[in-house]
Order: sequence, then C-alpha cells, then structure tokens
Amino acid sequence: MGRALVGCAQSDPELQLVGEIDQGDDLAKVIARADAIVDFSVREATATVAKLAADHKKALVIGTTGHGESEKAALRELAKVIPVVWSANFSTGVNALFWVTQKVAEIVGKNWEAEVVETHHTAKKDAPSGTAKRLQEILKQACGKETPAHALRIGDVVGDHTVMFGAPGERIELTHRASSRETFARGALQAAKWVVSQKPGLYDMQDVLGLR
Repeated sequence: MGRALVGCAQSDPELQLVGEIDQGDDLAKVIARADAIVDFSVREATATVAKLAADHKKALVIGTTGHGESEKAALRELAKVIPVVWSANFSTGVNALFWVTQKVAEIVGKNWEAEVVETHHTAKKDAPSGTAKRLQEILKQACGKETPAHALRIGDVVGDHTVMFGAPGERIELTHRASSRETFARGALQAAKWVVSQKPGLYDMQDVLGLR
C-alpha cells in the first residue's frame, strides 16, 4: 500500500508528496510541511501517528484496521481536535457496496438470512477484514441481528467481498472484487484532498463520496 500511495500521489497534479515514512522513520521531522497525513501502517502505530497529527493540527486519513475498542475511543477523542477520515476500505466500489447492502437489507428485512464472505492474501493479519466487519455493522443496523462473516486467506488475492441474502426460493448476491491496491490508494488520496477543508470530526469514505 505504501508503494501504491507514493505512485498515485506522484502522478496526481493536485498533490505534492512532502515525506515518506516507514518503520523506524520519524514523522515529526516532516509533519510541519504536510497538510494531511495518510496512514496505512499497523494497528500499533495509529495512536502515535494520530497524537502527533492532533498536536500539529494536521488532517489525518487512516486506512489501518484491526483496532480494539479502547484504541477506537482514543481516536474519537483526537477527532475532536482535527478532521479524520477513518475507513475500513477506501475503494469507491466497496463504498458503493456498503450503500447498496444497506438498501437491500432495508428492503428484504429481517425475514431474509444474510452472510458475508471475504477473501484476502495470506499475509493479511486481521480476519475477518475491516471491510467485512463494516458490512456486518451495516447489516445489524438494518436488520437488527448478527450476521456471520467467513474469512478466507488464499494466495495473493487483493480483496474480494460478497454479501449473500437468502430466502426460500431466491437469493441475492452482492460482490466487489479488487484486483489492484491502487484502487485503495486513489480513494485514500481523494479522502486526503477532501478532509483538509473539513471541520474537526471523525468521517469515513461514505462522507467523502457524498453517500450520507
């Protein structure tokens, strides 16, 4: 994701890349030159990055997933100081899947069964994925019941997500497949351009795309 973000940023005439931070590098040395920070690292690094962004009043985009409830609560507190876009998935297509999933769930109601299936590469650490968990949240809000999520880790799959709705005699399947990490990088950079003009608060890609 780091390489994809750098490549997409360098090819975007609206953006200037002022620093690349990897494990062991010091974000504090370049943060003053930035308008926004895009973080796709590891869960353990989020708190430090977010605190530094808040201290310097810099907008923040977070694509890392797998955080616990206490970590999420700490980030929500920091979002009272700076604008933060935090999304399980920055793909435009996946966020369309979120929106469509909610609409279908509202239409079919509680009488239909629903399950989520996701597939990622074998190096992905969290399972189910953050995207699958977000789909579960949407389904719970719309249907009022828990939805199972099944995680597969196979080869080099970038990311596939399917929501299946079923009732006697019929079935609906909603699927998104990602074949390139540039999909997520472009969405995250779109979020970075959007968030710099927002008031402090916690946003997600649905806000960036105007799907609220």
